[in-house]
Amino acid sequence: MKTLKILSLLFTFTIATIAVKAQSFIAEGAWRGVLHQASGTEVPFNFEIKGKSAATAKIYLINGAERFEGGKITQTGDSLFIAFDQFDNEFALKLEGKKLSGVLRKKDLSGKPVGVDAFYGETNRFPETGIKAAGDITGTYDVVFTGRNGTTEKKVGLFKQQGNKLYATFLSITGDSRYLEGVVQGSDFYLSSFIGGGAAYYTGSFDQQGVLTGTAGGQPFTATKNASAALPDAYQLTYLKAGYKSFDFSLPDMEGGTVSLKDAKFKNKVVIVTIGGTWCPNCIDEAAFMSPWYKKNKQRGVEVVGVQFERKADPEYVKQAMDKFKKRFDIQYTEVFGGLADKKVVAESFPALNTFLSFPTILFIDKNGNVDKIYTGFTGPATGEYYTRFIREFNEEVDKLLSKSAG
Repeated sequence: MKTLKILSLLFTFTIATIAVKAQSFIAEGAWRGVLHQASGTEVPFNFEIKGKSAATAKIYLINGAERFEGGKITQTGDSLFIAFDQFDNEFALKLEGKKLSGVLRKKDLSGKPVGVDAFYGETNRFPETGIKAAGDITGTYDVVFTGRNGTTEKKVGLFKQQGNKLYATFLSITGDSRYLEGVVQGSDFYLSSFIGGGAAYYTGSFDQQGVLTGTAGGQPFTATKNASAALPDAYQLTYLKAGYKSFDFSLPDMEGGTVSLKDAKFKNKVVIVTIGGTWCPNCIDEAAFMSPWYKKNKQRGVEVVGVQFERKADPEYVKQAMDKFKKRFDIQYTEVFGGLADKKVVAESFPALNTFLSFPTILFIDKNGNVDKIYTGFTGPATGEYYTRFIREFNEEVDKLLSKSAG
């Protein structure tokens, strides 16, 4: 009888242990996180875990219509690590049932970490107050941001409100702010975004005339509704200096070779050169467009070269970053390493350019090796009709260059 009791206790203990282990991985489903910035600002974000073990689980960061896939999840005891390879960042978290607490930090432990907490089962982004929106700020806006030194920068704001829910993005000459999601409470609004790099946080209010005032990262802005709001032509900002017609370089690829636009591979072909970096959010959007586009169009006599400028020049680091980027987007076109991610470095590397304003920048080169157009920045999918227009103009430019004979 005593033996049976002991066996029964052992069985119960074993079953309990298995149950604990089964529940010890991060819970699958919706989570709400909060980043505690040094300024005291708390930036909320949403994410979802799919999968029940570190071997199969994936994290998706949710911003508006986007589900941005993060990197590998690993676990040691009650410590959880979630990689964001594109930005050299990771979450280092303690798992406490249905709560996570820890930091967002650099993988090499440089810099100052940012505190983070997350709570399972919460789907709201900002705290729900029950305060109804005092108006609808849906529309296109002329936006002016004022810097600390008094300088101003013009942008175009796109706002879409659905009840208390708010979605937005800001276009500038260097790209767009991607997917922002938030809420309207009374005459106040709040927006945030996070995909594993730096978090974005906007807050503001609107008056009875519909004028918006607010701040983003401590930078004040004013926005006035204007359906015709526009930025300078992105095809006119970067161009070749007088005396230059062609564009070339000699840069290393990741297979130990050197790539030049004079190589036989590019002869008598239309060539698109993208200047970017694997760490750059707008470059991520550009690669997500360019990779499938190239697969569909390469047989027409088009080549693409991605020139990546990275945060470090260490060969092992560069290869790892570029290989992960290539795998993430299934890139089949040529990629080369340009140097350190510094606009001055880019300008010095390509002296034919009058200036360099933005990662990414796209060059359209005809069959004779001459630059036909240069597009500064990237207008991504968060911009809706602006993105549709970019794709249409992109294809029209390529079609035009393909229709012309070489020589």
